[in-house]
Amino acid sequence: MSDWFIMNSNALRLSAFIGLFILLALWEHYQPKRPLSVSKLQRWGNNIAMVILNNLTLKLLMPFLAIDAALYVQDQQWGLVSLTADANLITSSFIVVLTIMLLDAAIYFQHRVFHNIPVLWRLHRMHHSDLDIDVTTAIRFHPIEILLSMVIKIAVIIALGVPVIAVVLFEMLLNLTAMFNHSNIRLSIKVDHYLRCLLVTPDMHRVHHSINGRETNHNFGFCLPWWDRLFGSYQAQPKLGHQNMQIGLPYFRNTKEYQIQNMLTQPFRNK
Repeated sequence: MSDWFIMNSNALRLSAFIGLFILLALWEHYQPKRPLSVSKLQRWGNNIAMVILNNLTLKLLMPFLAIDAALYVQDQQWGLVSLTADANLITSSFIVVLTIMLLDAAIYFQHRVFHNIPVLWRLHRMHHSDLDIDVTTAIRFHPIEILLSMVIKIAVIIALGVPVIAVVLFEMLLNLTAMFNHSNIRLSIKVDHYLRCLLVTPDMHRVHHSINGRETNHNFGFCLPWWDRLFGSYQAQPKLGHQNMQIGLPYFRNTKEYQIQNMLTQPFRNK
């Protein structure tokens, strides 16, 4: 079963991505949390174009991706992979779950680093320059950041000796939860309260996209909310509330910044 899952991982990830994207887009349309300030056609066209460009960039410049790294580790039988070799189903499942948690923690710390090192922040701030936050913000990243993130992910996978099935599941989970927590959907306060015990919710992550610099440096998690609470970067709600807060950065606020050429040059331009 796991071999079939790994062999068909690309098709499964794409199907899950499209399915959840459509579901969240409809949810945002009928029950939005906040009114949008920029034309959806303008934002969506350029944000989606960016993810297409990023995928092409990876295909052209990165012949060795995360799953390839996991397959290499599996052949070498080191790290966490070696623990699953003769383990029973329960032990193997525990190791896979633990691995997914470790990968999520690595993404959390990577995110913090990209906020705190100026040259990396220049790359990452394109993600934050979106003037609204919705499901397409989840796929809005600069190609250079995508390449660096893949290199970091490969390094973590090789260092830990991560099982292939864990990488496939984590990659799928990361994509799906990123779309969910960036979405502009309305959840009741009660549902959000309980859900954020297990997942980063849209209301939790929206704080991270605040124009308030202090709030931008909180709630770094993409999937699991525990790392922010554990390492002191958790903020429950934005100071001005979700309806009154501003999204984005104090700079790059002209709608011309949604043009692809301007998005790509943001890291190399002054504020």
